[in-house]
Amino acid sequence: MTPAERIRGNVEAVRARIRKAAERAGRDPAAVRLLAITKSAGPEALAHLAAAGVREIGENRVQEAERKAGAASAAGLSLHLVGRLQRNKARRAARLFDSFHALDSIRIAEALDVSLGEADRSLPVFVEVNVSGEASKGGVPPAEISSLLGALARFGRLRPAGLMTMAPYAEDPEAARPVFSALRRLSESLAGRPPFEGGRPLLSMGMSGDFEAAILEGADVVRIGSALFAGATDLPAPQ
Repeated sequence: MTPAERIRGNVEAVRARIRKAAERAGRDPAAVRLLAITKSAGPEALAHLAAAGVREIGENRVQEAERKAGAASAAGLSLHLVGRLQRNKARRAARLFDSFHALDSIRIAEALDVSLGEADRSLPVFVEVNVSGEASKGGVPPAEISSLLGALARFGRLRPAGLMTMAPYAEDPEAARPVFSALRRLSESLAGRPPFEGGRPLLSMGMSGDFEAAILEGADVVRIGSALFAGATDLPAPQ
């Protein structure tokens, strides 16, 4: 099996797991978006992901995303920033990404808004919430989310789309469910309120080790990396 075939098989296996988890939760599997995290893959992998039906990819760092932007565009992939953003990289990020999943401060929001204005763009953003309270993780405490969302109203180029969180690592994925459940309840409390008058915030949560638990708790976007690239190394460029 070639690396490209391995990626296709991995994507199919992940989609089957997404479908099974969604059906278990009584949800439409098509409503769960797969965001492929490509930080461990080179630009040559992106065409193989696209050939397997992936449409969205995520990167943790602006520099790495810039290295892959050409390949992503050629493959028709939208590019998302899923890691923390430094203020001095806001201008580059404003021109590069189709969505930002880790907004956690007014300072970053302000810098992005100014840069988006210069680029004449708007950007969907997910506010990162530190549900677990771990000092090593970014995000605002749940108690501060309403204040931050209220402050975002003055930034016309940012389009709040939802909430994001990361659960602590655990061998048992079920251990992550309380974190995901807490974010779901928070999203439900915000439904219909500014800036989510049209419904509840989308939920970006769940990674390779716990995405099924996240789907059971309402994840709309799952961020999958290692499960898509298992066994696929030294990728050749597609013909």
